[in-house]
Amino acid sequence: MTFTLIVDPPPLEINADNVVLVGQTRVTLDTVVSVFKQGTTAEEIVHRYPVLKLTDVYGTIAFYLNHQQMVETYLAERQTQAETVRELNETRLDPHGIRDRLLARKHEQKAC
Repeated sequence: MTFTLIVDPPPLEINADNVVLVGQTRVTLDTVVSVFKQGTTAEEIVHRYPVLKLTDVYGTIAFYLNHQQMVETYLAERQTQAETVRELNETRLDPHGIRDRLLARKHEQKAC
């Protein structure tokens, strides 16, 4: 009997926004790695995100463990991007007083 090793690519895809997704889902690499680092098992991750396949989660965890520095760099870049977007949104749309503005708008609409 001959044993043949088959190398499967990681179950990761990069979408148009350069976000790494797991399998054929919209669950991000960020999400899976984050909950894994919190001590969540692959089975628990699939339970939390039923759209994921168990084999994809194990493959993602294996990819993370084998390429930890690269993934951590990617995650840090994503965090920086998220902070930049958050700051931009806060300068464009001041979150302070939003409730009062919405109530005033509702009152204006009722008056019309």
